[in-house]
Amino acid sequence: MSNRLNTTPNDLRAFWMPFTANRQFKKEPRLFVGAKDMYYTTHDGRTVLDGTAGLWCVNAGHCRPKITEAIREQAGELDYAPAFQLGHPKAFELANRLVDIAPEGMNHVLYTNSGSESVDTALKVALAYHRAKGNGSRFRLIGRERGYHGVNFGGISVGGIVANRKMFGTLLTGVDHLPHTHLPAKNAFSRGEPEHGADLAAELERIVTLHDASTVAAVIVEPVAGSTGVLIPPKGYLQKLREICTKHGILLIFDEVITGYGRLGTPFAAQYFDVKPDIITTAKGLTNGVIPMGAVFVTSEIHDAFMTGPEHLIEFFHGYTYSGNPIASAAALGTLDTYKEEGLLTRAAELASYWEEALHALKDCPHVIDIRNIGLIGAIELEPIAGEPTKRAFSAFLKAYEKGLLIRTTGDIIALSPPLIIEKQQIDELFDKLRDVLKNNI
Repeated sequence: MSNRLNTTPNDLRAFWMPFTANRQFKKEPRLFVGAKDMYYTTHDGRTVLDGTAGLWCVNAGHCRPKITEAIREQAGELDYAPAFQLGHPKAFELANRLVDIAPEGMNHVLYTNSGSESVDTALKVALAYHRAKGNGSRFRLIGRERGYHGVNFGGISVGGIVANRKMFGTLLTGVDHLPHTHLPAKNAFSRGEPEHGADLAAELERIVTLHDASTVAAVIVEPVAGSTGVLIPPKGYLQKLREICTKHGILLIFDEVITGYGRLGTPFAAQYFDVKPDIITTAKGLTNGVIPMGAVFVTSEIHDAFMTGPEHLIEFFHGYTYSGNPIASAAALGTLDTYKEEGLLTRAAELASYWEEALHALKDCPHVIDIRNIGLIGAIELEPIAGEPTKRAFSAFLKAYEKGLLIRTTGDIIALSPPLIIEKQQIDELFDKLRDVLKNNI
């Protein structure tokens, strides 16, 4: 039995925590000291049902044996190998395994260490691809309002969340943004893809006309916008974006850091929506959140555009010290084995209808103004407290934690994305606890 359950750090001041109300947290810290399958253990010995797969990443549940054993074995065999001009077998094995589950034609993989790095890698690939093809005038990048693409400079430039952008100057130049697709007046309480809003994709034509297609390199969107509060694409919207990009020779990038690896009931959202992008960014579920790692998928057309000139020259001047790290690669292979053996890449499809019914049953709770769902993702939008935006949802987050449930909030929206191993009785437990929070505590 671990002796850590009743211990807390002596001093919390040194760690400047990310995306956290640091002063509030350090007055009343919420610390996890253990985890197994669907549950965390807190420092005071309570169990907490994981309703968010950690941070959208623990798709296979916590402390799964194949993953932990793969890490243990690899750490004792080969801890590090340089990725520049050298390699190790597992990086190549993993790339082949990833290509096997990717949408058809996504035949090549670049490794990163996070979703943020995956996005910046994808943007650099897009710009360099056009230059390699003799189209160096294509330098513009198009993102979307309310989009989240990580926190590096490229990602916050094409991203559209104001708080993530406003403190950091001019960001990248040559960036424009599509309008978001959140239309609560028309689509409130939609189940799955909403009916209204596909016409918003036509805004891409306006932006392309404004700048001229010959200057636009790529469009980047999340198939389902997660971090901004689960904005699900209207029916036909992604297809229209694809058509416009194809028409004008613009690359389409899907940011699947959240939707990748089974979240919608298919390996990738591109397969769920039957829309083929040119580049896919992933991370999170790639290693089940255990070790930082990301992967960027590109088509053979993009890859082959770089494979020219003398063979002894580097084709693409980009990469990271930890690209394809041996231990991260082992963790990813163990994760893929777990997904395959337990059918987790398609399990969300089996649970989606049960999840949907349980989620939408909260419609009668106080202050609920919208509910959204797709696959094993859900969102409950709450009416803000006048003059105190975000407070209602944050209060729900604190109360849920007290009751043994982990939820995620953004603005006044509760976001849910449990591990894909969740059982129906745990779905019931999740929503019973959340109903109690919504009815009695906020």
